[in-house]
Amino acid sequence: MKIKSFLAKPFANYIYKGVRKGMLTAVQDQENILKELIKVGRDTDFGKDHNFSTIGSYEDFKKQVPIRDYEQFRPYIDKIKEGKHNVLWKGKPIYLAKTSGTTSGVKYIPISKESIDNHINTARNALLTYIAESGNSAFTDGKMIFLSGSPELERVGGIPTGRLSGIVNHHIPNYLRKNQLPSYETNCIEDWETKLDKIVEETVNENMTLISGIPPWVQMYFDRLRLKTGKSVKEIFPNLSVLVHGGVNFEPYRAKLMDSIGAPVATIESFPASEGFFAFQDTQAGEGLLLNTNSGIFFEFIPASEIHSANPKRLSLKDVEVGVNYALIINNNAGLWGYNIGDTIKFLST
Repeated sequence: MKIKSFLAKPFANYIYKGVRKGMLTAVQDQENILKELIKVGRDTDFGKDHNFSTIGSYEDFKKQVPIRDYEQFRPYIDKIKEGKHNVLWKGKPIYLAKTSGTTSGVKYIPISKESIDNHINTARNALLTYIAESGNSAFTDGKMIFLSGSPELERVGGIPTGRLSGIVNHHIPNYLRKNQLPSYETNCIEDWETKLDKIVEETVNENMTLISGIPPWVQMYFDRLRLKTGKSVKEIFPNLSVLVHGGVNFEPYRAKLMDSIGAPVATIESFPASEGFFAFQDTQAGEGLLLNTNSGIFFEFIPASEIHSANPKRLSLKDVEVGVNYALIINNNAGLWGYNIGDTIKFLST
């Protein structure tokens, strides 16, 4: 056992205990987060427009802050892009995450110095929780491939702007930098086919132990490896033990991905988005993801059957029920308020 994998275990156990403790305090944590968000948001343009100074409870909050989608946030986002301060959150965002909307064209999602920790720490916690539960820390000694967008950023209104996966690439902890593939230069290649060939070239002879990415990208990488070598992924990377995935439903890709790998590996599912890292798989023993209830996001839930009604029922975590489909609404420490992310979830347990 090398020093990195040796040290990973006590750190993983420490984080794991915190995650488990957080499950017991989730409702109270959510109430505390809402109070803190409102307190900070009072002096913003949004807070003044929505009378945050008069809000003393969740019921007050619901009366003052309607549910919105991106189009209804656009006037505030435009002010941020013009360089204005204190629009949705204090100061200016440190990044704008650029994402393609299905109906809204390009979306610019603010990320603050507070909210970037949500993305980084939750990804870390997903891996460390797996280590604590499984005892497998050996993968931390090998190479890890993160299939992501380009880390090269443009500036919009003076704010660094790019794909979330490229932004997060700038915040990979130093202790993982030497393990990380592909190289920065390869990650910056815009053309996906060219980039994929270069990734294969850089990784095919390495000791790959973890692969992370959205399932279609991972499958394309696996296909390109097979084309180059004629071998399964496990034949090329015998020490591969973990596949981290998220972004889209895994099930349509599962069978082909596992066939491409050629032998069992652990899978860790995550639920990241530009607006926040919402949940992650915290156990290999059962279904479902653990909602990230203590990371700067206050969640609301609307029964999916009511999402298009004029006055939908808005619930906080303490009032949700198992087995009901809910539209997921977020309020976060980057200044998204009553924001409908366009996804639905169902609780398997509470």
